[in-house]
Amino acid sequence: MTHASYERRSAGELGTAVMVALWDAGAPLMPGRVRSELGFGLARMTVATTLARLYEKGVVSRGRQGRGYVYLPVEDAPGLTARRMHTELDRDTDRETVLARFVAQLSSGDERLLRRLLDRDGR
Repeated sequence: MTHASYERRSAGELGTAVMVALWDAGAPLMPGRVRSELGFGLARMTVATTLARLYEKGVVSRGRQGRGYVYLPVEDAPGLTARRMHTELDRDTDRETVLARFVAQLSSGDERLLRRLLDRDGR
């Protein structure tokens, strides 16, 4: 699109905005309601397509309401972040190197937190 007011969103930005709207609502929403909660001009089909893609990824659940669907997040924001981290980790066959580099890049505070969490869970 070459319209002057059009700004392309970064990958995942719309999905994230949709998830925030669902989390904030705290109840299942139809695509039209999600669209109005977003507060910026999107076509209803754009929102419906985004919700369908999130459903296919297992990030939201959906149920029938009338002739359409209502959507609800499957996880909270920290759970979704953890899921994304696992997805990235699973993309590489050398898990040890990936984890070692991840840990090497942690701040000292995050490293202490990770150690405490691992010790607490007995791993």
